[in-house]
Amino acid sequence: MNIEQARFNMIEQQIRPWNVLAQDVLDLLTVVKREEFVPAAYRNLAFFDTEIPLPGGENMMPPKVEARILQEANIKKHEQVLEIGAGSGYMAALLAYKARHVTTVEIDPELKSLAEKNLAAYGVTNVSVELGNGAQGWQGEFDVIVISGALPFLPDTFLKQIKVGGRILAIVGEAPVMSLQVITRTSDQVFDTVTLFETMAKYLHSATESSHFTF
Repeated sequence: MNIEQARFNMIEQQIRPWNVLAQDVLDLLTVVKREEFVPAAYRNLAFFDTEIPLPGGENMMPPKVEARILQEANIKKHEQVLEIGAGSGYMAALLAYKARHVTTVEIDPELKSLAEKNLAAYGVTNVSVELGNGAQGWQGEFDVIVISGALPFLPDTFLKQIKVGGRILAIVGEAPVMSLQVITRTSDQVFDTVTLFETMAKYLHSATESSHFTF
């Protein structure tokens, strides 16, 4: 396989058609080599429009979803980012190239080790990989929160951890209807929610079941 041709095809045939047009994002997809974060057994699927299995029954999201999340996050160089669900470390690496610092939280010890190993091997130094359950939030205050996994609903704890002007990107809902939402904190008490597109993702471990709540 010609890797660079496959990467080019991924960008032009999968990612651009999904309204990922920001040139800095497209450039970053050529800088951060996705195949370096894919388990060796699935390396030949690195550029396919599909989820890729990870240890612990988890997976990497399709490239177009990762790229669209990265674009919509619109991260600035001074910003502190929280990611829930480290996976292989790929999304954290993308975020790290645009942010001041990324804290990524992973509940599975094997995936935490994998993400740390991949990030270190790639020379990414502004990411902290934390072991823990981030489905209800994490300690600290952040400019951007990216939830790399689905939630039946967004817990209020995340709203309290985002700075004014900050953004939360989360896949919210129940199968077969989930959607990527961008929640922007416009003031202390006001949050603006925009639904971008429908997609599917695995729930985070320990995500609270929405069936317990009435909307």
